[in-house]
Amino acid sequence: MRRLAGLLVVPLLLLSTAACGSDTKGSDNASMTNGLPAITAGEKFGEKPTLSKGEGDPPKELKVNVISEGDGPVTKDGDALQVNYLGQTWDSTTPFDNSFDRGEPFSLTLGAGQVIKGWDQGLKGQKVGSRVEIGIPPELGYGEQGSPPSIKGGATLVFVVDILKATVIPKSAEGTVVAQENKDLPKVGTNTDGKAPSLTVPKAAAPKALVSNYVIEGKGEAVKSTDTLTVQYQGVLWDGTPFDSSYERGAPATFPLANVIPGWTKGLDGKKVGSRVLLVVPPADGYGDQAQGKIPANSTLVFTVDILAKQ
Repeated sequence: MRRLAGLLVVPLLLLSTAACGSDTKGSDNASMTNGLPAITAGEKFGEKPTLSKGEGDPPKELKVNVISEGDGPVTKDGDALQVNYLGQTWDSTTPFDNSFDRGEPFSLTLGAGQVIKGWDQGLKGQKVGSRVEIGIPPELGYGEQGSPPSIKGGATLVFVVDILKATVIPKSAEGTVVAQENKDLPKVGTNTDGKAPSLTVPKAAAPKALVSNYVIEGKGEAVKSTDTLTVQYQGVLWDGTPFDSSYERGAPATFPLANVIPGWTKGLDGKKVGSRVLLVVPPADGYGDQAQGKIPANSTLVFTVDILAKQ
């Protein structure tokens, strides 16, 4: 079964005070540019790059070279970004990952801890439309444990990142409050202060079919099942037991709607951006007869979902 969220999360370390900046000092080595491996092909924004091998000692602090500067808005924490990237370790010429070959951008919420620290710090303050090269020391990457088998412990990472898009994320759903008249369905709060809404599950039999109802109807575009969404959500079992919440993690979640449980994919398809939606997901549209973490087998799941943005 596909996971509900956390699809983009990588191992994280403690916060670091490493500085982010660009060094204008040149290098005598033709395979290096401003202290980072040179791009040897595909240098233009949008092209898949290739990188030389790092020479000499890798940078001990986060290092960012702006290869080409865009003319879009400056990125900030809380923005939903879409990027293309290629990454390799300092001592290799073979990429361990890249989005160019997959043919679709990678999405993240900047500053939300969904990616390694070096990304959150290195992409902040850059203009949309820019290509940047980022050198990431181990403590801002995967640390001494690495990410086997591709990334060994203590590895310095080098990424080329094209910043395609940045979307400002509102703190809450906003729009027209919709009456909740069915006493056999959960009741959801209508606050718009960015805090988790109240959620009360009735002492009644769980519905057999998927429920997808507006609590607050927004004014944005309709969601398609192929969209990538940024949402705030909480999930409880039908008995009211909580099992997951982006509010408790302190940041919205960003993920492709096609990569989550069917109840979300079907239940949010057609709903408007800016809305708060009640989802009641029967086992057949959730995790079925398989237990999933805090979720027992054959569970009916209840969610409140604020659809904050789509990409």
